Amino acid sequence: MLYSFNDSKSRRIWHGFTTKWYVELLGDADILHSLYVTLLVAVIAAVLATLLGTVAAIGIHNMRRRTRTAYLTVNNIPMSSSDTIMGVTFMLLFAAIGLDKGYLTLILAHVTFCTPYVILNVMPKLRQLDKNAYEAALDLGATPRQALHRVILPEIMPGIVTGGIMAFTMSVDDFVVSYFTAGTTSQPLSVVIYSMTRHRMTPKINAVSTLLFLFVLVLLIVINVRQSRDEKRREAARREAAS
Repeated sequence: MLYSFNDSKSRRIWHGFTTKWYVELLGDADILHSLYVTLLVAVIAAVLATLLGTVAAIGIHNMRRRTRTAYLTVNNIPMSSSDTIMGVTFMLLFAAIGLDKGYLTLILAHVTFCTPYVILNVMPKLRQLDKNAYEAALDLGATPRQALHRVILPEIMPGIVTGGIMAFTMSVDDFVVSYFTAGTTSQPLSVVIYSMTRHRMTPKINAVSTLLFLFVLVLLIVINVRQSRDEKRREAARREAAS
């Protein structure tokens, strides 16, 4: 990060402060295109993963204990598996079904490994939910859809938002899976940075890595702040209930 402001291509000797590498970065068409691919895939993957994860979490929460445990075990597989194994598996799967590597394969892979994180963020909110709230809404005349939108979703919304942000962060930060599933015209920023390191390195790599690091760091701070606030709210609610 420090040498992204170095007024020289040297990565050992400091020659003075400059921001020219960031200016050149903004004029690099390949990097700008990869940034566009990264953000586009991350947004689409986060939205789809949030929708699928929320629906899946509600369904898993209403299952019997043994079935719920089995589904949660399956849900943990993508998070406990090696990124290399996942990337190769996706590549072989897409090749087997005749799907050429591109935006579609990249998005499908990202949705697959992002969805479990959404489920894990929504499940605790469902456990904290009052079991009688849904039935009470039905008794008061609400339809099942109205009870879902006006009772269930507002209560679990913090978990949904946190899961969506985490899915977006995981998508932006991914390299290994993207490397095996991206096409030649759909390479995200992480893959382009790796390609740049195979040639003569310039401080532009430092600049783009610095921006990517700061971006992911801000998102992680937002996630932790939201979780901290949720914990404080729960503690305040418990104290009020106890008093």
